[in-house]
Amino acid sequence: MTLSPGFRRSLAWSLASLILTAIYTFWPASSQPTAAIADAADSVTVAEMQLAKLRAAAATVPQKQDILKQVSGELAVREKGILVADTAQQAQAQIFQILRKLGNDENPPVVLRSQELGPVRPFGDYGEVSVTVQVECGIDQLVNILVGLAARPELIASNELRVTSSNAKDKTIGVRLMVTGVVPRKLVPSKKGAGAS
Repeated sequence: MTLSPGFRRSLAWSLASLILTAIYTFWPASSQPTAAIADAADSVTVAEMQLAKLRAAAATVPQKQDILKQVSGELAVREKGILVADTAQQAQAQIFQILRKLGNDENPPVVLRSQELGPVRPFGDYGEVSVTVQVECGIDQLVNILVGLAARPELIASNELRVTSSNAKDKTIGVRLMVTGVVPRKLVPSKKGAGAS
């Protein structure tokens, strides 16, 4: 069987094309080994840098633990002043009792004329209660009450102070004093959602 010259040429071109395609496909490129070596060198450098960062971070852990212990100790000391009560009203009663005692310590005693209990509000991670009282006293007695209030171990403070002239003959003033105190967050009522009834 003889092949025609056109078929032979076609077969030769197909065979040459197949060989060239195989060489092109399977022959390794000259840049690939260099790129692989460069990638390996880069990954080693990156790994060394990451290791250095981890070592530096690990070296700071003991210092951070010391700082955490110190801050935790300071927080525990400060939290001793939180008004401990089962309800917000009991905490407000504690504030009122403190104000009554400070007034009774004065000579002559300062009588609390009226009291108002304010709402319980969130105060950071805690809650805040307030009591407002009205008294008539001398200016020196007011100063003594405010100093005594600041010296208390509880976390309480005067929040609002209004002074009016009361009796010029006796040199007394009318005082409206709001005192707030820090309470545990559990005493703050939770807000109902928009869909809650």
